[in-house]
Amino acid sequence: MTSRRAILSGAVAMGLGSALGEPALGRTPRLPPHLPPRLRTEDIVALVEPASPLEDPSRIGEVADMVRAMGLVPRLAPHVGAVEGYLAGTDDQRASDINAMYADPEVKALFAVRGGWGSARILPLLDWQTIRANPKLLIGFSDITGLHLAFAARAGFPTLHAPNAGGRWPEDSWNSLWWLAFAGSAPVLDLRRKQGRPDPAFEVLTGGAAEGRLLGGNLSVLSALVGTPWMPDMRGAILFLEDVGEAPYRIDRMMSQLALSGMLNEVAGVVFGQCTRCSPDNADSVSVADVMRHHLGPLQVPVCIGANIGHVANQLSLPSGARVRLDTAAGTLAVMEAITA
Repeated sequence: MTSRRAILSGAVAMGLGSALGEPALGRTPRLPPHLPPRLRTEDIVALVEPASPLEDPSRIGEVADMVRAMGLVPRLAPHVGAVEGYLAGTDDQRASDINAMYADPEVKALFAVRGGWGSARILPLLDWQTIRANPKLLIGFSDITGLHLAFAARAGFPTLHAPNAGGRWPEDSWNSLWWLAFAGSAPVLDLRRKQGRPDPAFEVLTGGAAEGRLLGGNLSVLSALVGTPWMPDMRGAILFLEDVGEAPYRIDRMMSQLALSGMLNEVAGVVFGQCTRCSPDNADSVSVADVMRHHLGPLQVPVCIGANIGHVANQLSLPSGARVRLDTAAGTLAVMEAITA
C-alpha cells in the first residue's frame, strides 16, 4: 500500500485531482440552503478530541503534519492533549473545544483526532445554536458517530464519516474526501473496492435501488442512541453500519434492538460495511454475515453487506446526512447533492 504521506503529498502536488475515476460529475448537484464551506488550500481547520485521547500523546505533531499534507493549516483546540481517565479531558473541556471551534470564524472545518468513547457524553453540552449558525464539516468516524447522528438531528447540515485525523488516509479514503469536501461535487462511490487486508466478500442480500438520506455509522454507538433525542428521523433513510471488536452475538443483540425499535422497518435501504475483529469465538458460532442475513434479508429493501466502510484499510469517506442513491446490484452509492458550498 502506498503510504498515506505519499498519497497526500502527491495529491496536493497534482491539485488533489487524481481520484475516483470520473464519478458522474456532469450533472449539477442540488445545493441545500445551509452548507459548510468547501475546503481550500491554506484553510485553517481545527483538531478536536471529542472522545478518547491518542494512546501516544506525542503523536499529535504527526497528526498535525498529516493535515498539513492535505494542504490545510491545523489549529489545535485548547484542550487537545488533556486526559481524564479514558477520555480526552472532562466532558466540559471536550464540549467547549467543539463550541469554540464552531464559533471561530477562521476555522473552516473540524477533524476529530481519534474515536474511542465519549462523544455521546457531550451532546447536551454543545451549543447547538452556534453550531447551526456556523456550518462547518465535522470529519471523523467510529465513536464520532454520536456527533454525526446528533448533527443530523440538530445541526441541519451534512458531516463526513471519514478516517479520524490520527488514522490512515490511503487512496480511496482521501479521494472520496477530496471530491466531497474540496471539489464540492457529488461522486459515485464504489462500495465493492477492496485493498489491503482480506475482508468479507461484498454480498447483495436484496437487489434494487433506493434514494434517501444517508445516516448511520458505528453500530455500537448508534444502537446506544436509540430512543434518545439525539437520534435523527430514520424514516426513508439509507442506513449504513459498521463495527469493530464485537462478537457476533453482541452484533445480533444490537441489530435486534434496531429491529425492536422499528427502525429497520422504516429505512429505504441498508449498507453494512465491515465488522473488523468480529470473528466467532468457536467454529460452531454464527458469523456476523449470518447475523446480517437474518436481520436484513427479510426487509424487502435494497441491502448489501461487506461494503468498504468502517475500521478497514481504504475505507470510503461518506457524506452523513446527504441524499444518496444506493444501487446494490451495481455496488454503488451515488451522492445526489453537494455537501459543501
